[in-house]
Amino acid sequence: MSSKENAAVTQLLGLLESRYAIRVLWALRDGHAQTFRLLQDSVGGITPNTLNTRIKELRQAGLLHHDSNGYVVTPSGSDLLRRLSDLPSFAAKWSATQSRKKSGLPARTAS
Repeated sequence: MSSKENAAVTQLLGLLESRYAIRVLWALRDGHAQTFRLLQDSVGGITPNTLNTRIKELRQAGLLHHDSNGYVVTPSGSDLLRRLSDLPSFAAKWSATQSRKKSGLPARTAS
């Protein structure tokens, strides 16, 4: 990876590592607009101040915007979410492996 690509990845990960940032995007993954209150409920546990901050950062990054119906992901945000679409299946496999480790069962080989 070139230093320019590495810098871009580092910048994106820095944004996504912000508390609740991925959860805000994930809550909007279906493409339906959400009002502030609905988005807060969808994310769960986020304070209004934190949600305002994440919205501002994600809007500045070009990943979401606000229209007459509420907050929605931009085409760039949709592209990022498409690239993360394998996350649920990976998370399920990973979680099962973690559970087996905790219970002392042998790990299963990858299929």
